[in-house]
Amino acid sequence: MDQQNRPINKTEEALSDYKHGMGAFSEHMPELAHHFNEFSEKCFDEGALTQKEKQLIALGISIVAQDEYCIIYHSKGCLDHGASRDEMMEACGVAAAFGGGAALSQAVTLVQDSITDLTQYKQ
Repeated sequence: MDQQNRPINKTEEALSDYKHGMGAFSEHMPELAHHFNEFSEKCFDEGALTQKEKQLIALGISIVAQDEYCIIYHSKGCLDHGASRDEMMEACGVAAAFGGGAALSQAVTLVQDSITDLTQYKQ
């Protein structure tokens, strides 16, 4: 990776790793990857729920599932669709109600770090 495209923090690095991993998977399983991506995109289309609301739900599910890549990916999705830190933290609280201490530990570390990493260069 050239210097110009190098991730600037651990959140950006994780997003880059995910993107590269999905690219490699798509090369080996193009039809499956295509259908998965098509299904996922359709699930996040605007409908009765806004895209922001869907990203907040996905963030909560990711936290309960303890999936660090999805936590980072959907933290970015929340921010990209206009969610505030307070909205994201509230979603984390709901996730903790279902996932207990393990879910809360992800919220107080990974989600907050992702918010900081993804917003520090936009200011």
